[in-house]
Amino acid sequence: MTASSDPAIDKLGFDEALAELQRTVAELEAGGQPLERALALHERGAALLEHCNRLLTDADLRVRQLVAVAGKGLQAVDVKPDEAQETPESGAS
Repeated sequence: MTASSDPAIDKLGFDEALAELQRTVAELEAGGQPLERALALHERGAALLEHCNRLLTDADLRVRQLVAVAGKGLQAVDVKPDEAQETPESGAS
């Protein structure tokens, strides 16, 4: 099973998916489950991990795009020292 084949996982936000993954891992680490339950937990955990990784990759791409756009929008502007100190409150016009 992958995250893309489980609509319930696909609807989870990152924090929800990560919390469920942590609970799943804790249950697996505790042991004592029958084999079928352990396999089901492992499959669910793998799907949750895939989903979290996809969300992180998407977020990383969005941040990189925003940084690239912001970088292109920056322009050098010559400002004289006395102009930099003027504010509307200082009465400068």
